[in-house]
Amino acid sequence: MPYVKEIEENAKNAVNLLKALSNEKRLMIVCAISKGEKSVGELEEIVGLSQSALSQHLARLRRDKLVGTRREAQTIFYTLEDPDVRAVLECLCDIYSDCDGACTSSDARYVRREQYA
Repeated sequence: MPYVKEIEENAKNAVNLLKALSNEKRLMIVCAISKGEKSVGELEEIVGLSQSALSQHLARLRRDKLVGTRREAQTIFYTLEDPDVRAVLECLCDIYSDCDGACTSSDARYVRREQYA
């Protein structure tokens, strides 16, 4: 099993990614952002959190380099930075819903499967 060594080498990264996504609200945030750039105001409305609570979750996602930001005047916009997040969302979508990639593009699933084939 040669892939075990590769998994072992990347275990820390995988654990950090899974920890960041292990909170229901953070998972909802990255799912919303995966559909396209979102402002803090848009995310407040989508996820249903106060600005303070949302800010804490976004800070965690930024710290873990899962999301990136862009400022336009007073507004901050968020985008997904880590392509692995999109792949994890696609897997979760496949397992837990019949969403046909509502969270992500089916291209992410194809790319990941090709990498490990």
